[in-house]
Amino acid sequence: MKRDQLLILIAIWEFLTAAPLFIGIVALSVFAYPAVISNGGVGGIFGVSVAMLALLPFFCLAVGAGVGLLLRQEWGRILAIIHSALSLLFIPIGTIVGALSIVFLVTSGTREIFKPSEE
Repeated sequence: MKRDQLLILIAIWEFLTAAPLFIGIVALSVFAYPAVISNGGVGGIFGVSVAMLALLPFFCLAVGAGVGLLLRQEWGRILAIIHSALSLLFIPIGTIVGALSIVFLVTSGTREIFKPSEE
């Protein structure tokens, strides 16, 4: 497989991991907030807010990494390495994909793709 195809696969992985986070954020805002507000629990509102704020950075990280990889930007490669390192915690699939992504993204051949072209 060529390097460009592998970059696209990693970008797809980034977007696939962002999808459940997005669904979780939407589910919390659509289902949990109304239920908590109708019960009048301030602690529940705080808990749901904390849960949403915990999911949001990971969602932004995954989407940013995917977009950055597709645009061949150095910041996208760095975000993808960070996201891959966090994916190592999700055994077994996240560990395997995260480790392979890190190995691929730190090789010198891949770094060359992200260097700005000198015109």
